[in-house]
Amino acid sequence: MSALQITQGIFHLSETTALKIPALTLRAGESWAFIGANGSGKSALARALCGEMAPQSGDYHSTFQRIARLSFEQLQQLVEAEWRNNNTDMADPEETDTGRTVAQIIQHDIDDDARCQLLAKQFGIGHLLTRRFKYLSTGETRKALLCQALMKQPDLLVLDEPFDGLDYGSRDALSARLADLHAAGITLALILNRFDDIPAFVAQAGVLTECALEHTGSRESLLAQTLIAQLAHSEKLATYRLPDADGDHALPDVNQPRVLLRNGTVTYDDRPILHGLNWCVSPGEHWQITGPNGAGKSTLLSLITGDHPQGYSNDLTLFGRRRGSGETIWDIKKHIGYVSSSLHLEYRVSASVLTVVLSGWHDSIGLYLNPGDRQLKLAHEWLALLGMDNQAAQTPFHALSWGQQRLVLIVRALVKRPALLILDEPLQGLDSLNRQLVRRFIDILIGEGDTQLLFVSHHAEDAPDCITHRLSFIPEGEGFRYQCDKLN
Repeated sequence: MSALQITQGIFHLSETTALKIPALTLRAGESWAFIGANGSGKSALARALCGEMAPQSGDYHSTFQRIARLSFEQLQQLVEAEWRNNNTDMADPEETDTGRTVAQIIQHDIDDDARCQLLAKQFGIGHLLTRRFKYLSTGETRKALLCQALMKQPDLLVLDEPFDGLDYGSRDALSARLADLHAAGITLALILNRFDDIPAFVAQAGVLTECALEHTGSRESLLAQTLIAQLAHSEKLATYRLPDADGDHALPDVNQPRVLLRNGTVTYDDRPILHGLNWCVSPGEHWQITGPNGAGKSTLLSLITGDHPQGYSNDLTLFGRRRGSGETIWDIKKHIGYVSSSLHLEYRVSASVLTVVLSGWHDSIGLYLNPGDRQLKLAHEWLALLGMDNQAAQTPFHALSWGQQRLVLIVRALVKRPALLILDEPLQGLDSLNRQLVRRFIDILIGEGDTQLLFVSHHAEDAPDCITHRLSFIPEGEGFRYQCDKLN
């Protein structure tokens, strides 16, 4: 029987940080879930389980023959490589986009077209096999990489946040697929931020604290300990206040709709992504946008932020100004705070945590203007709310865990207290305590000022209490219809 055993393992992550695993045994056919706060070492644990890091001391022994791992970091590296190696931004219209297709990505390690098609069908992406990988939504890329991992027919499968970025139906389908793998005897190790994401068939769990595997045992016993910690954290959040604004970002006409889109249409390769969408966000409204992976939610938001080239071919008015009427992209962005998975993937410059936060005032990736003393002071105040001191502020952004990076990007969107706050799956990769923290930030910001919210999440429980309206992308035939509802 295959097994993986770590005894008194110490895995160095940097000169000052090490992951400590006193004792852990995974036996063939078992399924485990490992939970921890952002920065607690969960992703490092995933690499350690796969034998990708050798312990500096202690013992690691595994008799598993085919180990596969999937993580957000791998996804980020793959998307970066696809855009870097196949960038056609400067290409002539006649040139062909040479980016790899979904089928090529899935078969990167193993060439087996029949198995590729079978897995793609099981995960609902069979129709995407001929599409370029780099144009997929976040949820679709996750499914493609899951298929890639399963091409190896692993006997140990390590999944780092497998449910993040998936809509409700896809999460259920993935959970059922994992249950099938468990029943077939495949050993599973799930690295998760949400206790609610632990599938019912998983009986064993571990909790990481400050880069140490502190507790292992049954899921029920560990959940009880976590609920106590969440309660204490919630009481602390009640006393929070946010730093002040810097400067005046008032709108030229506060009575105009924030967003007015008439017959919105976006196509890729003659395939409609948005088709005939009419939508108005009036003053005082806070909208939740819902729909399955690939419906076009993120495309809609990129029209608003000015990051989508087809924004200028649409009848789109923002803050009372028609797109293309002479305004610059910066005239629009100065009123918007934005967080999304695509922004997270694009923030590739070498920068400190402090620089990333300061860039929120300038809507840039990186910082190209010297900040004033007040902005520096406010940035440090925001980071203090995240528990980051002056030393942590100078840490390289990409040295943080994925979840910590997401927290910093959320603060970057909030610092200027924007008129329109656009959050596209903002809580992706965050542990339960940090999700509470971010929701508290949003509640305070909405309650104190004139900020309006556009919020996308596949987890219904993540939606803030301030939501007043919902825009739903509803599957219909081969496309989607759009429904706007006012909530009670």
